[in-house]
Amino acid sequence: MEVALTVRDHIERAALVYGDRIGIVDEPDQPAAALADLTYSEVLRRGKALAAGLEKQGIAHGGRVAIVSQNAARMLVFLYGVPGWGRVGVPVNFRLNVVEVQYIIDHSGAEITLVDPELMDTLGDLQNTRVVEIGSADEDALFDFDTEPTDWDWNENGTATINYTSGTTARPKGVEMTHRNLWINAATFGWQAGVSDRDVYLHTLPMFHCNGWGMPFAVAGMGAKQIVLRKIDGPEILRRIEQHGVTFMCAAPAVLATILDAAADWDGEIPGKDKVRIICAGAPPPTITIQRCEEELGWEFIQIYGLTETSPLLTMSRCRAEWDDLPVEERAQKLSRAGAPALGVRMKVSQSGELLAQSNVVLKSYWAQPDATAQALEGGWFHTGDGGIIDEDNYAVISDRKKDVIISGGENVSSIEVEDALFSHPDVTEAAVIGVPDEKWGEAVTGLVVLAEGSTVTPDELIEHCRGRLAHYKCPKSVEIRDELARTATGKLQKFKLREPYWEGLERAVN
Repeated sequence: MEVALTVRDHIERAALVYGDRIGIVDEPDQPAAALADLTYSEVLRRGKALAAGLEKQGIAHGGRVAIVSQNAARMLVFLYGVPGWGRVGVPVNFRLNVVEVQYIIDHSGAEITLVDPELMDTLGDLQNTRVVEIGSADEDALFDFDTEPTDWDWNENGTATINYTSGTTARPKGVEMTHRNLWINAATFGWQAGVSDRDVYLHTLPMFHCNGWGMPFAVAGMGAKQIVLRKIDGPEILRRIEQHGVTFMCAAPAVLATILDAAADWDGEIPGKDKVRIICAGAPPPTITIQRCEEELGWEFIQIYGLTETSPLLTMSRCRAEWDDLPVEERAQKLSRAGAPALGVRMKVSQSGELLAQSNVVLKSYWAQPDATAQALEGGWFHTGDGGIIDEDNYAVISDRKKDVIISGGENVSSIEVEDALFSHPDVTEAAVIGVPDEKWGEAVTGLVVLAEGSTVTPDELIEHCRGRLAHYKCPKSVEIRDELARTATGKLQKFKLREPYWEGLERAVN
């Protein structure tokens, strides 16, 4: 027997087995009226009502429906109800400007776009789509609680969501994810992360990003409680952990750094000590951050590696029994690797040093971009665009985005390695390393850093700090102090924006 794998399985099991349990606790501080605590039976009821309402609005199976919102219980209902009954969800980065959002709406062909009330001033006049304000009477009218939605053909290879890349390069591409992609990601990610019905999951990760990395499906399928957090705030994260007994979250390294800052001023024992596990991805975290997570918070640190195009889980780095007795510094060093391939993932390194992957979680295609799809899947392998190695433990180690490798004096320099050295200075809270044009070296290694409040450390002192940790050719030729660094909503450094002023007027960003 073969039964189609669809994202609907997760919310239906949640309602069947844990129906009377509170499944979602909404963000209390939001512009729309917060939804009351939702049992999983109620979440399923609302998902079906949304599907029936969209059908009444003429949105056929396969039709696209977009949402631009910060984290909210309504967004979880969207993720369950839209693809669960055969339509295609298009979660959009809420930090994009109106031109960028309009591009995604036009490119995806979204017929209806749900917009957070906070964003209506800028997105209320989107063209070629029907804009519906979240929490308004217009949104309420989309829900038909009196009609059973028409079922669909349960095609696991049908498109469930189109997730647009985060824009660290150029125009975002629409990543077409199938029900099978998302189901297998949720199963393997949830299993390897140890998700159970005893977990309480805090949504510190934007839900639009890879559908919250697929965790909304994984945790619902196991009946875990979900706590919605609208905006990242270190002290508030600690308060939510204390209030709700949170055990589990996913976040970019920048979010973990925010929590560590808040913990320094926390009165009493850090909430979640010896109970919380935090999964980081989006950028390789400095080893000192991993070490501090264990020493200062008492939390388990887990790292994963993946991309929007891979649902996202490709590898996981989690502490093993063999490492339990190692010094914390050595354990942190091992955890700084991207990790071992997840179940069902095959990886190798191309002759040019690029990490390649095969798995059931790899995208179906880029929406309406066959040439880009063929390039990404050339030779039957997904081309990650990341340079790296597979080490003696069969763990992937990311050396750099291929486009971010700095070639200085003929030598390849990993920006990640230099960033790690800068981060090891106690006064550095953020760091980005880029290559800028240089007449002598071709590209000069340049550090851009944000310092702790009140710090008086100088650029020359930071360069000297790196010289004690790196080969001299890898050390920054210059360091600039910044108030902030450009990042995407998921915490990735937008290095193309950081590089732009230095390469202006040149035909290519390679020297």
